[in-house]
Amino acid sequence: MIYTVTLNPAVDYVMHLPALVEGATNRSVGEEIYFGGKGVNVSLVLRELGVETTALGLVAGFTGAALEQHLRATGVRTDFLRLPEGFTRINVKLKTPTEESEINGKGPAVPPEVLKVFYEKLDRLGEGDTLVLAGSVPGSLPFDIYERMLVRLSGRGVRFVVDAEGALLRSVLPYRPFLIKPNRAELAGLAGRALCTDAEIEEAARSLQTAGARNVLVSLGGEGALLLDEDGTVHRAPAMGGPAVNTVGAGDSMVAGFLAGVERGYGYALRLGLAAGSATAGLPGLAKRADILRLLEA
Repeated sequence: MIYTVTLNPAVDYVMHLPALVEGATNRSVGEEIYFGGKGVNVSLVLRELGVETTALGLVAGFTGAALEQHLRATGVRTDFLRLPEGFTRINVKLKTPTEESEINGKGPAVPPEVLKVFYEKLDRLGEGDTLVLAGSVPGSLPFDIYERMLVRLSGRGVRFVVDAEGALLRSVLPYRPFLIKPNRAELAGLAGRALCTDAEIEEAARSLQTAGARNVLVSLGGEGALLLDEDGTVHRAPAMGGPAVNTVGAGDSMVAGFLAGVERGYGYALRLGLAAGSATAGLPGLAKRADILRLLEA
């Protein structure tokens, strides 16, 4: 079973405006609601690709209840812990024809006793399971919470996938994550230098592999993706589809596609991951199965 963890999920409320005038009443010409958070996105795309998955995390209030209901309606199993106070955050996205502004909610506080129960839920994972840790850590939680999870589960045969950046990612490398997925900017930040060529990207990826990562998947936006697999082989694939209209969830979709395809080999996993990420980038929300397969088979 693939389990995803989303510690601070969100309800994205997107409002389309002809223009945004500060200090005045603005009226939208259209709205959409999306339920997300990086781990939630991974679960939703995995389910589209026919892979069973369980979403773990923390939710609160009426927005948390709505998020759980949406996931279950799509066929994603959920095992969230409900927080005693607050509500799952709402992110407001204001889009005009020329620009986009965001107001992201903070999210509810997490009491220590709830976190203890959450750790105990993870103890059920074992041989053959995969745990996906994705996204930032809320301020009310320990910054090293990902590392604590991996310490707790080390030695049980669980595959770890980590999609984070900076110190949060570097701290988990000694625990041999099965997959990490930095983008070019995140990889450059870890390397401490600009990465302009494939050779430079490969060199930086190998340094993370030396530090512990088994597979390093680097998303390169309009240039496609590069995979350094655990055997030391470099796989390179060009971008698929047309121009990106939405980058939210594209990286999460790539992780989902990779995991859905890895049993058929790393080359196929890279292509399916790239198809899933590119399909989402070309849509206002997460890609559906037909969107992904259309790019994969093109």
